[in-house]
Amino acid sequence: MDTARARSLALAMLIAFAAVAVAGVLLRPLIPIDETRYIDVAWEMRVTGDFLVPHKNFEIYTDKPPMLFWLMNLVWFLTGHVSDIGARLVGPAFGLAAVWGSWRLGARLWDETTGAIAAAVLAGTSFFAIYGGAVMFDTMLAAATVGGLLALVSATSAPGVNRRAWAGFGLALAFGVLAKGPVILLHLGPALLTVPLWANSIRRPSGGEIARGAALALVIALAIVGLWVVPAAILGGPEYRHMILWEQTAGRTVQSFAHARPWYWLLALTPLLLFPWVWTPSLWRGLRRLSLSDRALRLCLIQAGAGLVLFSLVSGKQVHYLIPELPAVALIFARALIAGGRGEVRGLGALPAALLVLLAGGAALAAALGKGDATTVAMLQPLAPVAGFAVLCLILALAALVLPRVAGLATLGLGFVLALLGLIGTTGLAPAYDTTPIAQILAAHQDQGMAVVTDRYNAEFGFEGRLTKPVDVLEPEQAEAWLSTHPGGMLASECKAVTRPGEPEYRIHFYGADWCLWQGR
Repeated sequence: MDTARARSLALAMLIAFAAVAVAGVLLRPLIPIDETRYIDVAWEMRVTGDFLVPHKNFEIYTDKPPMLFWLMNLVWFLTGHVSDIGARLVGPAFGLAAVWGSWRLGARLWDETTGAIAAAVLAGTSFFAIYGGAVMFDTMLAAATVGGLLALVSATSAPGVNRRAWAGFGLALAFGVLAKGPVILLHLGPALLTVPLWANSIRRPSGGEIARGAALALVIALAIVGLWVVPAAILGGPEYRHMILWEQTAGRTVQSFAHARPWYWLLALTPLLLFPWVWTPSLWRGLRRLSLSDRALRLCLIQAGAGLVLFSLVSGKQVHYLIPELPAVALIFARALIAGGRGEVRGLGALPAALLVLLAGGAALAAALGKGDATTVAMLQPLAPVAGFAVLCLILALAALVLPRVAGLATLGLGFVLALLGLIGTTGLAPAYDTTPIAQILAAHQDQGMAVVTDRYNAEFGFEGRLTKPVDVLEPEQAEAWLSTHPGGMLASECKAVTRPGEPEYRIHFYGADWCLWQGR
């Protein structure tokens, strides 16, 4: 692929990625428990006026730093309107930044063609597109990682201490900490510690110069983060200080208190995480042709490989923790696709990925026709959108076989996400995860009292109900007493968790279960 075609493809994929992200915002609801929780924290930041110490259900929230919540509030301030649409575009904006940054990094490390193909690969990776449109922290962290790598390459490209470049690296570290915490060090630390392995062996700075530059970057990062951490730690109190300075960083690494999984879990999921690219033979042929004598390739392998190893060793794991490694993977794949494309018959390399998409479409159609449990069949109704999803999967598979290799696979990966979003938005899948009906019922009873019976309330109903008061969280045995002492109040629970005579005021299917709502008398 020549440079002009590669640029055109990258630009087209950038536009398509943005369109799919916006379609996702319009087609699907906020998904519990993560998206609903994070947008509620931003909402409560606005309600309380406390922009230093986040709150969830009007209690101090220690799990995450405030950057995402600040940015959502900034959108609301600039637009003059509180809406989920504006807040939900923050994540996609950083997804676009990560794609563009991958383009720039590839051009800096190799050439413009490699950078453009890497951008197309990243935008066309289904997993990245799904999470790129979500209210999550990981695309922010991916953008910070790419920005940090760009700064680090500039800082180590010539002898001496490039203060501007090292300052940029410090800014990337600070942004990453404010986005998701010190975990940014796991993404950028390996590249910093291995500069002699990948930097230009003739023009790189000495070890002492690298140390001085890294110290400058660290000082800048600490100074910026300190502008939030110091006042927040003082105002939040001892427990908040302990949680943000220790438990949410070292605590997750040493002994997970959430998402504990075996060491091989992330590795086992890589075939899905890297769909559709790892399902094409030409990629593997190209990977075999790459050489470790390529120092730029070493950098990408170090960043991506170290991330996989480190997060496999960390006790708490979620698959989206590896999103910041995907730009480096996209760069490796771009080099492999360039190396492996010689002499390939157009389209045949996409056959395995195309068959996988056809299988997904066929499985959805079979489930809608009754080949599954009753709950799944009910959510995959009406039948027409599911049939449309299956047809779209067929069209995407054919496009992957007909279009040029990179364009076909990128279309397949991103198009599959769009088809999946359409399926969610036009069937019972969207209402099944929509918190709005329950949230609005609870909101109408704020003055009389609101309660939920659940093991752990994650503020699922806070934003959609625009709640300005906390929800009481109860054990099942406390429900009856609460209702008797809150006349006019509203209690929500899974129907099976609370046994009461008579019918509830409302019965709503939500999050895979029937929920009942009772009013206090």
